[in-house]
Amino acid sequence: MSVFTIADLHLSTASDHGMDVFGSRWRDYTQKIVKNWRAVVTDNDTVIIPGDISWAMTLADTKNDFALLESLPGKKLLGKGNHDFWWDTATKCNKYFAQNQFTSFSLLYNNAYVVEDFIVCGTRGWFLEKNQQITVGEVDYEKIMNRELQRLRFSLQAAKSLQAAENAQKEILCFLHFPPLWGDFISEEMIDTMLSFGVKRCYFGHIHGAYTAPQHQIHNGLSLYLISSDHLDFVPHKIFPLENGSS
Repeated sequence: MSVFTIADLHLSTASDHGMDVFGSRWRDYTQKIVKNWRAVVTDNDTVIIPGDISWAMTLADTKNDFALLESLPGKKLLGKGNHDFWWDTATKCNKYFAQNQFTSFSLLYNNAYVVEDFIVCGTRGWFLEKNQQITVGEVDYEKIMNRELQRLRFSLQAAKSLQAAENAQKEILCFLHFPPLWGDFISEEMIDTMLSFGVKRCYFGHIHGAYTAPQHQIHNGLSLYLISSDHLDFVPHKIFPLENGSS
């Protein structure tokens, strides 16, 4: 049973919201996602999707996108991205999933899960610097960052609780939507929080079109992996098991 991750599916089966602004790689990207997913993921596997899953504006509008995602093999852990406007309370989302028989979805939000040899946790994250954000209206950047830090701590605390409950040997993996480090931007608060809980690997998306950027960086001992879908050429990234021991 394998573990994969891929962010930024940007599904838009109902509204046909294009991604061509980010380049030709996005041409027919939904078909690429489906083909590549089916080629590598089986029903016994788990795929972590940290954000920007559907362009739908409301939960009800996700039906076609989520039906497509449900049809793909494996269990899916869904994290929140900055374009997931459909995201509602966990109670409402889970009720909607049940009503539509979307049985392969679980929300990764203020919680954690045991997945094979790992404990999976995470949150959306945030770019604190204004020049890293495109927003509508005035935004209290520091307030949002503090809220995301608290959510990260909730998720990490849940991971630690699972680790203490007969999972002492399982590594905690953290999944964010926004990068904690990108170019000149470093969210030391996010990175320090992860390190304080013993996290060694963090996976993030959000970045598009940066195909010459390294997929793997190390900062203060924390390994950071860029797993936005176009950067992966729409092939889910395999975390476990790997023959060469890297991920």
